[in-house]
Amino acid sequence: MKKIITISREYGSGGRVIGQLVAKELGYDFYDKEIIDISAQESGLSADFIAKTEQNISSAWLYNLLLGTSYAGTSANVAGQPMGAHSPVLPLADQVFNAQRKTILDLAKKGPCVILGRCADYVLSTAEDFKKEDILNVFIYADLEAKVRNAIEYYGIPEKDARKTVMQVDKRRANHYNTFTENVWGDRKNYDLLINGGIIPREKIAHMIADIAKLG
Repeated sequence: MKKIITISREYGSGGRVIGQLVAKELGYDFYDKEIIDISAQESGLSADFIAKTEQNISSAWLYNLLLGTSYAGTSANVAGQPMGAHSPVLPLADQVFNAQRKTILDLAKKGPCVILGRCADYVLSTAEDFKKEDILNVFIYADLEAKVRNAIEYYGIPEKDARKTVMQVDKRRANHYNTFTENVWGDRKNYDLLINGGIIPREKIAHMIADIAKLG
């Protein structure tokens, strides 16, 4: 039986609800925004700052990174080491990623769980403390029109802004994942399951994932 399930998802695909349903069916812990709170406590960065930074890497930021002009870091030290005068300071986005990576690893060690987003599939697959056979990596997607409808219905996004919002959020998620991992966001080679959340009821998807997890 799979002990850890990661859910990566496109915005408006229903991935968060599906993850919650899977955790409930299996009796697993579910981690989403808890990762932000714990990362904030351990890194010294504010939870609000982490929430705004974790998926706000724009194409312009990536361009600046290539030029070596990414924004400067702060005095916060994710690893908890004292900062000396000559100590290197990571850019803020790197500090946020490192803080969340440590939190994900710590939470996964506590027991069976479902982890939403935040490059958890990559973080766990590259960590020596976890076996690949214990992890099920899932990617939930949907066609654009379905995601736009869900953004309006479930997230309260104004109809005139929904399409732009969906596309922007997905672009930022892809930028974040592609920047901090060696993989490509949404590439089938990185996941065990890819499921269209726009054509199958969420409850059935959750039940299917839970059944597959039980197979081990």
